[in-house]
Amino acid sequence: MSPESQPYFEIAPSLNSREAIVNASWQAGDSFEYPVRAQPHHTDYSGVVWHGSYIAWMEEARVECLDSVGVSFADLVAMGCNLPVVELAIKYHQSLWMGMRAVVRTRINAQTGVRMHWDHQIQSLDGQVSYVTAQVTLVAVDSQQGKVLRRLPPAIESTLIKLFAPRESP
Repeated sequence: MSPESQPYFEIAPSLNSREAIVNASWQAGDSFEYPVRAQPHHTDYSGVVWHGSYIAWMEEARVECLDSVGVSFADLVAMGCNLPVVELAIKYHQSLWMGMRAVVRTRINAQTGVRMHWDHQIQSLDGQVSYVTAQVTLVAVDSQQGKVLRRLPPAIESTLIKLFAPRESP
């Protein structure tokens, strides 16, 4: 099946409404952009990108986004702080095929305590085709004890402010 003849599947209305809010609020320049190219190891036997590859690309984009504002994931781990995914809502709009290029747009949408809520879009380079939209929630965990931290380390918390999505005035 070619990319043009791929069927479009609807999902639960609750995710559709959340996605509509996310898509409507994105503006140029308010996200971190991470380019990707679908390599053979990202695909299934037919050359279509495997669904888990998109999730890996989103994680890579989050790690690079944090690094771009001075938060090294390796340093977080060395300090005893890990950021596992605790929630993931994803919608697959259209498949990427082997050799295609795309961009992962990511931004931190909100922070509540030690929870960080991220929005992701994987799009064509020109932004005209949406392949995936997703919302991911991370939580800060003490690596040694495996328990949720009560607070983010202050240096990290202050740095994350740089990543908050722009807000419209009420």
